[in-house]
Amino acid sequence: MNTVDQYNFKGQKALIRVDFNVPLDKSFVITDDTRIRAAIPTIKKILNDGGAVILMSHLGRPKEGPTEKYSLKHLVHHLSKVLGTTVKFADDCIGESAMKLAASLNSGEVLLLENLRFYKEEEKGDEAFAGKLAALGTFYVNDAFGTAHRAHASTAVIAKFFPGKKCFGYVMAGELENADKVLNHPVKPFTAIMGGAKVSDKILIIEQLLNKVDNLLIGGGMAFTFVKAMGGSIGSSLCEEDKLDLALRILELAKTKGVKLVLPVDAVLGDKFDANAQVGHSDINKIPEGWMGLDIGEKSAQRFAEVIAQSRTLLWNGPSGVFEFDKFAAGTKAVAEAIVKATDHGAFSLIGGGDSAAAINKFHLGEKVSYVSTGGGALLEYIEGKILPGVAAINS
Repeated sequence: MNTVDQYNFKGQKALIRVDFNVPLDKSFVITDDTRIRAAIPTIKKILNDGGAVILMSHLGRPKEGPTEKYSLKHLVHHLSKVLGTTVKFADDCIGESAMKLAASLNSGEVLLLENLRFYKEEEKGDEAFAGKLAALGTFYVNDAFGTAHRAHASTAVIAKFFPGKKCFGYVMAGELENADKVLNHPVKPFTAIMGGAKVSDKILIIEQLLNKVDNLLIGGGMAFTFVKAMGGSIGSSLCEEDKLDLALRILELAKTKGVKLVLPVDAVLGDKFDANAQVGHSDINKIPEGWMGLDIGEKSAQRFAEVIAQSRTLLWNGPSGVFEFDKFAAGTKAVAEAIVKATDHGAFSLIGGGDSAAAINKFHLGEKVSYVSTGGGALLEYIEGKILPGVAAINS
């Protein structure tokens, strides 16, 4: 794999596509800097070689050009602190101010460009826009796994301007190595734990995984579509009525392929979708009218934990319940703790981005699993077997 380790960046101005799409509160304070910290080793490697660094990223989804709320200037102070050096800021990602600052950048210095998505051309994958970005540096490094599945100007198109001078940063390399380990070289038994709201979001992944895993555990909102398809009563729980046949097809497919598919047997109920809802419990297929399942119950959590304990490779994507509400977080926490325990006993565990990463961090267990992915959508598409434009652009 073509990474920053293969190059000496002395005298180079490395243009690094990072994923600094971090959550900010109302006062523009970063509430989770995981993605920023993940990029630090790549930046430091280049600076230590005697190179200069120009960082480009998007933040949020600005609709109409520059917006105060989505300005990357809110990140400068924190980034300077984490890097231990004063980060310069260009109030545009192309144009005169960016050109001037990039041109005067000395080795050991860091420049952060303004939000790429202030230009519609970024998401359109516009070649002229990519060319303007490319003109700022002498070497291109893609370290933004979170956007690797998008063929945007800064993630894919720009690479063609740097023949022989492009590579992956450590985040990208680590993501690909770990995903590859799970998908292509898993130590058996291999267990995937799938959660989240909808079966439809995960159907392609489930189909791919059924060719690879020994066990598939299904929790979260999507479990109720399976339960209803099998004739259970689910009250007012989340259900994709048009996917009941699909759920039955997946159950049949698992049987054919000899995969043990485990569904929850009980549920923690709420009388409404609310952090302060009244709490009830029932079998998963006997939920009374007016109640909705918002978490897996204790018996289910125990069942899941038993399967997890016997596994050597674990992939977790999607929470088991509404873990953001403390009353309905126990199931997700139990799954996280079972994964940590299995990892302690030598299993390899990959936590698949998005909500699973948020959950493992909420319970402060991120350090105790093998790898936490920073890319939700990108990892899912990679598991689905799709070619990621951001990866292909470096490899070509």
